Amino acid sequence: MSAIAVTIAGSDSGGGAGVQADLKAFSARGVYGASVITALTAQNTKGVTAIHDVPPAFVADQMDAVFSDLKVDAVKIGMLSQPEIIDVIATKLAEYDVKRVILDPVMVATSGDVLLQTSAVSVLKQKLFPMAALITPNMQEAAFLLDQPVAGSREDMHSQALLLLDMGANGVLLKGGHGSDDTCDDLFLSRDVERWYTAPRHETQNTHGTGCTLSSAIAAELAKGLALQDAIGEAKEYISQAIKAADTLDVGEGHGPVHHFHEFWSE
Repeated sequence: MSAIAVTIAGSDSGGGAGVQADLKAFSARGVYGASVITALTAQNTKGVTAIHDVPPAFVADQMDAVFSDLKVDAVKIGMLSQPEIIDVIATKLAEYDVKRVILDPVMVATSGDVLLQTSAVSVLKQKLFPMAALITPNMQEAAFLLDQPVAGSREDMHSQALLLLDMGANGVLLKGGHGSDDTCDDLFLSRDVERWYTAPRHETQNTHGTGCTLSSAIAAELAKGLALQDAIGEAKEYISQAIKAADTLDVGEGHGPVHHFHEFWSE
């Protein structure tokens, strides 16, 4: 039977992040992808010019359509701008007894545009943190969630990941891609495991959709049956190579996308 993953996230009209990036990553990792759209963004490589939230009832309709028919193996959750949408998603995930959930707490786009309403943050923590096998904040998102300065060291990252666990998360992958070292060091922390994932830093401005792509790649590997730590390792290697190959694409005038299909396209 085909492995199936579902993205519950916002649409990026420029194609580099959001649902579009998620579906590309699912396909690149050999998984069938379905989607539930939570918001429409007017967006390109230079920024977000408008956001149109999908009515919560229609988000529920989409989830019913997908989960009542497809045998879903894993779910990735991305942009959720409104508390009412978060409530609906939590209710439906419980109704369909979804087990493998990766939550990427998308708050700010690569361009700097805010994607999550302040009123939705507490609902996100309360309703979805406990339902997710893993949350995948970057350093800025972790700082925002904790109302703390951005981590400046591995010790800071560990302290903040532990605080996120105390908020109800079952596992945290705190991403270090926004650091200044020669390597991108990500920390996975659960109640039982601490593990660092390291990859070389590739200098490029074309990093649009990096977080979306990593979290959806993890979901894809879980859908194929990998254990969580192995899924993170496979996804980390995939996103590192997608960033390395990003400059072989020529897309837009701003922060271009990573190369989701670097393994398949000729340069």
